[in-house]
Amino acid sequence: MMITHDTRCALDAVVDLLNTAPEGDSPGAPDSLTDLAALREFVARNDISDVGTLSDRDLAAVRSVRTALAEVFAATDDRAAAERLNDLVASAGTTPRLTDHDGYDWHVHYFAPGASVADHLAADGGMALAFLVVAGERERLRHCEAPDCRFAFVDLSRNRSRRYCDSRTCGNRLHVAAYRARRREAAG
Repeated sequence: MMITHDTRCALDAVVDLLNTAPEGDSPGAPDSLTDLAALREFVARNDISDVGTLSDRDLAAVRSVRTALAEVFAATDDRAAAERLNDLVASAGTTPRLTDHDGYDWHVHYFAPGASVADHLAADGGMALAFLVVAGERERLRHCEAPDCRFAFVDLSRNRSRRYCDSRTCGNRLHVAAYRARRREAAG
C-alpha cells in the first residue's frame, strides 16, 4: 500500500490528536489538550501551516474533531466509518487544491485557504482516513494492545501485524513481563 508523504503526515496528526484525549478506561488519565498553549504545541509539533491566531473557539472545535475521529477508529465496519468520515469532511467545507509550499513537492490540501485548524484537521485527516477505507485497509486503525495503554496508531507494517503503539515501550514492557513470569514459573 502506497501512502504519500502528505497522507502520512495527516495520519500522524490524527493519531497525535487522538492520543491527547483522556483514556476512557484509565481513571485519572489526563486530557492533554486543555488550553491554547497545548493546542499551539500540537499545531507546531504536527507542522500544521496557515492556521492563523488560535482562540478558545479553535480549541473547542479541535476537541470536537478529535471526538469525531475517535468515532472513526471505533467504527465496527466500513459503512459506519464511511458515514462518520463523510460527515466530518463535509463539515470542514472541503476544497481540494494543489500546493507546493514550504519546500514540499506538489501535494493536495483538502481545506480552503485560511481554514481554521479544526477544518484543516477534519479535511486532511478525514481524507487520509478515507483513503484507508477506500483501499480496504480500515483494520489498520488500531489501539495499543498493552493493558495499561490504549493509544491509537495506524498500523503501516507490511503484514498488518503491529500490536503496540510503540514496540520499544509498550511492546518491550510486555515482553519483559512475560519473560519474568516464565522465569518465576520455571524456578518454581
